[in-house]
Amino acid sequence: AIHLACQNLRSGECSLALAGGVQLILTPAVTAYLCRTRALSPDGRCKTFDASANGYVRGEGCCMLVLKRLTDALRDRDPVRAVIRSSVVNHDGRSNGLTAPSRLAQEALLRQALAEARQAPANIAYVEAHGTGTPLGDPIEVKALGAVLGAGRSPTNPLLIRSVKTNIGHLEAAAGVAGLIKVVLALQHREIPPHLHLKEKNPHIPWD
Repeated sequence: AIHLACQNLRSGECSLALAGGVQLILTPAVTAYLCRTRALSPDGRCKTFDASANGYVRGEGCCMLVLKRLTDALRDRDPVRAVIRSSVVNHDGRSNGLTAPSRLAQEALLRQALAEARQAPANIAYVEAHGTGTPLGDPIEVKALGAVLGAGRSPTNPLLIRSVKTNIGHLEAAAGVAGLIKVVLALQHREIPPHLHLKEKNPHIPWD
């Protein structure tokens, strides 16, 4: 939704857009299915990037953004909370299923986002990761981040990564916009919220 809103704003199809997502758990059917597939954390904790990560936690929420072209927002004296330099969307392509995302697709997405934003990998200081807290998905995501955003980065310029799912669970249909709002609030308050439930770093992730 945010990607389409940005495209429409850039093309002049609209001058203001509301974009967001809503996630409500209204029936037990999906939760029952996810329990059978062992996708959910049995202890009710999303332990993203932790050695004991054992699934995600379902959350509920409604998240909405007001988007305008920067020139229009400055002209109208709107409070500018953040600027979206680029937005990109792609698809995994062929993979081993929902719980095994494609590292190559994630790397391609990151490279496209950097190119459109005209940013070098070393200029990126923080990533709000998808980070569902699954033993397979977390390492794939962090390895993709390292492959693309680790290029040209010195030891004194680390890449910080967190996941809002450790704070509020996985909002599924609203997960992406929840992560984006977290980043905007972190910029506004100049403080990154704590990443919870991390006691021992996942040994399958090459942290260096």
